Amino acid sequence: MTQHWIDIKNANAVLIMGSNAAEHHPISFKWVLKAKDAGAKVIHVDPKFSRTSARSDLHVPLRSGTDIAFLGGMVKYILENDLIQKEYVAEYTNAAFILGDGYTFEDGLFSGFDPATGKYDKTTWAFAKDEKGVPLRDKTLQNPRCVYQLLKKHYDRYNLDRVSSITGVSKENLLIVYETYSATGKPDKAGTMMYALGWTQHSVGCQNIRLGCMIQLLLGNIGVAGGGVNALRGEPNVQGSTDHALLWHILPGYHAVPTTAWPTLTDYLKANTPVTNDPKSLNWWGNRPKYVVSLLKGWFGDNATAENEFGYGLLPKAEPGVDYASMFQFDRMYEGKIKGGMIFGHNPAVSMPNTHKIRAALKNLDWLVVGEVHDTETASFWRNPSEDPKKIKTEVFLLPSCQRGEKDGTTSNSGRWHQWHHKGYEPAGESRSMGWMLVEIGKRVRALYEKEKGAFPEGLLSHTWPKEYNADEMARMINGVFTRDVTIKDKTYKKGDQVPSFPSLQADGSTTSLNWLYCGCYPEAGKNLAKRRDLTQTPMQAKLGLFPSYTWAWPVNRRILYNRASVDPKGNPFNPELPVILWEGGKWIGDIPDGGAPPMAEEKGTYPFIMQSEGHGHLFGPGRVDGPFPEHYEPAETPIAKNPFSSRMNNPCMKVAKSDMDLLAKPADPKYPIVLTTYSLTEHWCGGGDTRNTPYLLEAEPQQYVEMSHELAAEKGIKNGDVVVVESIRGKVEAIAMVTVRIVPFQVEGKTVHLIGMPFCFGWTTPGVGDATNRLTPSVGDPNTTIPEYKACLVNIRKADKVTELSV
Repeated sequence: MTQHWIDIKNANAVLIMGSNAAEHHPISFKWVLKAKDAGAKVIHVDPKFSRTSARSDLHVPLRSGTDIAFLGGMVKYILENDLIQKEYVAEYTNAAFILGDGYTFEDGLFSGFDPATGKYDKTTWAFAKDEKGVPLRDKTLQNPRCVYQLLKKHYDRYNLDRVSSITGVSKENLLIVYETYSATGKPDKAGTMMYALGWTQHSVGCQNIRLGCMIQLLLGNIGVAGGGVNALRGEPNVQGSTDHALLWHILPGYHAVPTTAWPTLTDYLKANTPVTNDPKSLNWWGNRPKYVVSLLKGWFGDNATAENEFGYGLLPKAEPGVDYASMFQFDRMYEGKIKGGMIFGHNPAVSMPNTHKIRAALKNLDWLVVGEVHDTETASFWRNPSEDPKKIKTEVFLLPSCQRGEKDGTTSNSGRWHQWHHKGYEPAGESRSMGWMLVEIGKRVRALYEKEKGAFPEGLLSHTWPKEYNADEMARMINGVFTRDVTIKDKTYKKGDQVPSFPSLQADGSTTSLNWLYCGCYPEAGKNLAKRRDLTQTPMQAKLGLFPSYTWAWPVNRRILYNRASVDPKGNPFNPELPVILWEGGKWIGDIPDGGAPPMAEEKGTYPFIMQSEGHGHLFGPGRVDGPFPEHYEPAETPIAKNPFSSRMNNPCMKVAKSDMDLLAKPADPKYPIVLTTYSLTEHWCGGGDTRNTPYLLEAEPQQYVEMSHELAAEKGIKNGDVVVVESIRGKVEAIAMVTVRIVPFQVEGKTVHLIGMPFCFGWTTPGVGDATNRLTPSVGDPNTTIPEYKACLVNIRKADKVTELSV
């Protein structure tokens, strides 16, 4: 999220797509309503009518899995009507950059595709450069090989007729959305986009988000007040968990996981530290050596020295090209290649796709440790009524985890606010926090290695391991300390002093930091800024609602990212009524700027997008594995026989599990003609393992159900309240029919396509509620993130032969 919740109130238009913000992120929606009260137009694009739709000016239902077609049509509308914010686009995005001769796009495929591997050689997407190695640019945007012209050519196919036919959205509604939102492409206007799992959980999820960002760049909506792209997360601390490397492919602070292709730290840093020859590019990732060495020093302490490359050799190395995401971990588990597992705060037997295979995979383990507040389908998979416990070898240990209110710690919300929550009461019974469990398990494993040595003991014993878990101490170490006396800009820091901010981190081992992004959150001894609750603001800050002294935001307490794009090259705000930063008297005032350099037009000025090596926002994005421009591909399972945009039906780089249990319906399969999408409920959190054990929440939403239109219900002879069977090629689920006007049929490519919706929070351990919707969903994923495609698969539906207890 490039800004913070409160900034939403400053928007002139709000596009909510892939999210039911009113029900699942109500604090965000509070500020949407503030914007609406001030005159902003609120548009909700979603397959289902919800409480968000009810409070919006316009609800636009679209077929799930067609977001890129919808947004691609908006790009075409913006470009052919010349609605871009011209100075912003020419100066601050790579629209003016000229592509080399190697780049092409033809019939759904970009240059460099290898059909044998399903991967692209991205070197063909390189920019043309001058003799100094700086990308060539044409700020008039007329060169036929510049990004702007290639963008126009790419989305020229996305005309109203074609977009309407594939999405099921009327041309009238398309034009209303395009016209309303594109009106924010003026210096004194701003539009904000809000998305959640409705964008991410697709085989093109990353490109859904990229295309939203591209529209924001075209309209000049990044870095400005009321602009930005809002990733609605934070309830389960998703922001903080990804920052601190919950995902397998990154280390804390978004560094790539080491692989065997980078056997030494020198190899690793060379491969992952971008270099630029443009003096106006700040290229912040050029500081990666400082951050990685400080991380290694934090992990290994005195055992990390320059002579041993700060312990880099002690790190496990992934194999290049191997996907270690959970979807494929369970593949390997199903094949019997994994002997044991530890699963904390996660219920994959309900929440992973194709849960039949997940549950079968768990039977192949020798042992399983589960840390949970309540018993779950994962912890008790061996007690499933369809299983014989005597035939399951897996030994399961359930560790009782305490509730959030029973422990100290931090959460980082969608706006990157790093906030402390205090323990409300002592953990009940013998339950403990996950931090306590991991520290204690680590201590015991280390003791065994010290006693018995085992294989590669130095890999574990070289770590600086805490004697006991203390959340405040962990926050202090995440910030980092000096390991020896250091003088920086005439100020001397003593060994053990806190590092004041990440610009002070060093690559010589003199600093530690367990996450460079959070360096500055604990700048002095005893000063944990996550605990701040100061509401003081300057008048300029108050107009935006920055609250810079309330808690702390990464990085360096900046509230709106890329805020140097909110001013013109001379430092004058594009919107003087709502300035984010302002160059005055030789310094920046307002929010903390993206780098302290002068405005771009000055000799020492720098470009605003400091996290990109060229300093410009990416309309052309060569970093994505499935193409530099988002292209419409159908979901892995689609109700249509042909993609109208190209001969490529699905994302050519899509991740697909291929066990004997991973079946996929063919396109327009007559056995499975209905699109299923899944979603959350206000009353139940994620997979429901916690909330199903909270009586009043279970009473509010007590059973598995399926929403369908009146038209589909009449076609199938189903009445509201009937028990029905929903079936995919992978399995079936029983549910209660909810016949509603909230879902409507779509006219897609000349035929009627029905869509149904089901929540994914129910499971068999709660009596009478039914079982997991994810028994129906496929094990396919986005090629950039491997997030599964929960939002669009094919099913059929029929009335149950007899009334049941929603059996498993």
